[in-house]
Amino acid sequence: MKIDKTTPPLPASQIGELAPRSPNAKTAKGSTDSSAAASSTSVQLGTGSAQLHSLGKSVANTSVVDTEKVAAIKHAISEGRFQVNPERVADRLIDSVKELINANKNQA
Repeated sequence: MKIDKTTPPLPASQIGELAPRSPNAKTAKGSTDSSAAASSTSVQLGTGSAQLHSLGKSVANTSVVDTEKVAAIKHAISEGRFQVNPERVADRLIDSVKELINANKNQA
């Protein structure tokens, strides 16, 4: 399968230039002061970025598994006290499948 370019390439003046060069800037072969070039560029992130970063930190600190509940279930299984309700398992499985089908329909 061959993939052809469908859009023309950008002009060289638009590639890699975020801010206009100062008249004193040297060419690529000349030496430039990298600290002066870096200080003229600034980046501003929106509030969404800060919220996403904060959310990522809170999710990283949240436990996915309730270890106390898992330990209690293991203990009940080892003692033979753990009872499985097959009707409840079947009902929850059917509910999960229905949710997946509805989610798939909503995406289409």
